[in-house]
Formats: sequence, C-alpha cells, structure tokens
Amino acid sequence: MKTRQIAQSAVIAAIYVLLTWATLPIGSGLIQCRVAEALCVLPCFTPAAIPGLFVGCLISNILSGAVLYDVLFGSLATLAAALLARLVAKKLSPKLSLWLAPLPAVLINALVVGMVLAYAYGLAQEGTAAYVCILSVGAGQVVACYGLGVPLTLLLNRYGNSIFHS
Repeated sequence: MKTRQIAQSAVIAAIYVLLTWATLPIGSGLIQCRVAEALCVLPCFTPAAIPGLFVGCLISNILSGAVLYDVLFGSLATLAAALLARLVAKKLSPKLSLWLAPLPAVLINALVVGMVLAYAYGLAQEGTAAYVCILSVGAGQVVACYGLGVPLTLLLNRYGNSIFHS
C-alpha cells in the first residue's frame, strides 16, 4: 500500500471508531443500528477502506467490551462485506452498485452478528430465537447502510475524487 492509502485506512478506521462510540447506546444489543456501518460504501471509492473498516470495527468491538466471538466474527463479517462491496463496485455500473454495494454489509452482518447475539451472548438460551436476532440486526443494517450509506455514496459521487484520488 502507498502511504496515502495507509493514511486513508487509518482515517477511515478512526471515523468508524468515533461514530461507533458517539452512537454506542444504539450500536449494540438485540435492537441495534451501528451508524458507522454507513461507511460500508467507502470500498466503492478506495481500496483503502477495506482494511480501514476492518480495523475500525475490530477496535470498536474491543473497546466496547464485546465477547471474543463478537470481536473476531463481527470484525471478519465487516471485512468480508467490504471486500464484496469493492467487487460489486468494480464489476457493476455506478447506478447499480449504488444499490447493491451496501447489500453485503446488510446480509453478512445480519447473519453473523445475529448468530453471535443468539449464541455467544446467550439470547437463544433466554428464549430469543436466532432468526429474531438475525432480522433485528438486519433491520438496523438496512437503516445504516441504505438510509445513511446511500446518501453518503451520492455525496461522494460528487466530491469523492477530490478526497480519494491516488
């Protein structure tokens, strides 16, 4: 990676952590909307976002006191979603990728984080079905990735070249 990409990754990671901490009460638990997940669209603009999102999620999960399974699998889910978002953006037209690039973050995090909530945090033992956890996380991801991520994409389509140029 070039120095510029390393710096961009670090800034993206820091923004992810700050957004997570600023909205912590709504960013974890069964009913959650991690606002920082709006940044899942950034791999469409720069490959530096992939490690930045992963590291930001990892640090956020560690600092918030998440269980080991959440730290590991939640962060890997964000990494996988970022890689897929980058692939979508490279393979599809900008208009189509606007709507499809956030989808991996919604689907992967809903499944992975939903299962972590159900089993690592014991919600399934307390009577909450795993599918309820998956649907709940998925709903929060839709709000963050589409409700906030798509407008961010539209803004970056206009100004992103001046921010993310090589």
